[in-house]
Amino acid sequence: MSKGIFYLIFKDLKAAKERDPAARSLLEVIFTYPGFHSLFFHRVCHLLWNFKLKFIARFIGYISRIITSVEIHPAAIIAEGFFIDHGAGLVIGETTVIGKNVTIYQQATLGGISPSIDSASQRNSKRHPTLGDNVIVGSGAQILGPIHIGNNSRIGANAVVIRDVPENMTYVGVPARKLESSINKECFEAYGISKGKIDDPNKKSILALFEELHNLHLKVKTLESKLSDSENKKERFELKLKKEKTVKSKESRGKWN
Repeated sequence: MSKGIFYLIFKDLKAAKERDPAARSLLEVIFTYPGFHSLFFHRVCHLLWNFKLKFIARFIGYISRIITSVEIHPAAIIAEGFFIDHGAGLVIGETTVIGKNVTIYQQATLGGISPSIDSASQRNSKRHPTLGDNVIVGSGAQILGPIHIGNNSRIGANAVVIRDVPENMTYVGVPARKLESSINKECFEAYGISKGKIDDPNKKSILALFEELHNLHLKVKTLESKLSDSENKKERFELKLKKEKTVKSKESRGKWN
């Protein structure tokens, strides 16, 4: 840990005050925010883990989980300015790496996808995700495996992410898919979703299908109109022939008479 534990705790405290409009004071965050409490415990546990006091680190982490309902493995590397909003049900795995000024909401999981049958062979391998700086992870999101979430990206609520996410992107859905091509880096977007117009690719596809259906309907109407004109012309032509035959028949009878 390159920066002191007290510096990191202060930055975490400041992040909670800045990003949560419900936080009216630092004192309120210190005494009433389980997300901050869990992060405080993690800073201590991570320090103990680095000093090879792994059992003590795990035990304190276990106590923290009972108190806060947040599970963070002591080995997880978390940079400054991390904010856990609400926190209940959050799980952060052992080999997770989290960049600066990241925000995560309740019920999210930064987990692995490797099978647990041969756990010994996976013990020293990268199994969990890496989050870049300024990432926001919405409530219930599942980010699984040794993937990378780029700087300034957003993961929407309940999204399931199993592939890398580029920088400055918003991903939503199951499996997660790109929602927007650019993000306002200066604006904090709660729950990872922009306030403006949401460009849903599924909605665009459905609208395109409806437009195509409408165009086909117009083409059918045009063909029906042309067919009706053609039938009318045919009827008029047949009627004209019938009249001509009748006239010729009368003329023929007149000559014989």
